Amino acid sequence: MVNDSLAYSARAAHDWGLASWLGGSMFGKFALNPAVAGVSDKTERGKVVNSAWGAYGIVNSLSLAAVTVGWLGARATEARPDRLTQRERTLAKVKDALVPAAVVSGVATGIQGARLAKQAPNGAVPIERGNKPAPETPPEAASIQRTIGKLGTVNILSGVGIVVVNALLAQANHSRPPLRRALLRRN
Repeated sequence: MVNDSLAYSARAAHDWGLASWLGGSMFGKFALNPAVAGVSDKTERGKVVNSAWGAYGIVNSLSLAAVTVGWLGARATEARPDRLTQRERTLAKVKDALVPAAVVSGVATGIQGARLAKQAPNGAVPIERGNKPAPETPPEAASIQRTIGKLGTVNILSGVGIVVVNALLAQANHSRPPLRRALLRRN
């Protein structure tokens, strides 16, 4: 049996990680990246985007780690297959696929972002928007930038998938009668 305080802490870390990683990624993709088009100098656009993502990288890394550790901890305790209904087992398996997809796409995006920032001094790669190359963007940098856009989409979709699965799992748990929840917990 796992200590309730430890389980609550792991769940809180998981949820914090999910919120900060997904929220930050969505803000970057849908707000920051398009907004830099308002900066007149295209190399300054690249400098701003690369600087912002570089600064948020530690938050994204810690967040993805918290999501992963929280889910692995849950799978070893309260989300073990023998403690779940068939529907919950199916949802847990979906989440088992989504969490690694989020981590892999997140890490790959970070690596590509670091590569892009190194394509020019101070990350000043000429860009149209955060994930759209400008006509004068060097070919290698443009390729990296397009890859970042695709990986970012996969990363966000996996995060949204995790949120949906979490909501369905929570609803299933709330729908289960309290006595049954208590009996399952003692097993």
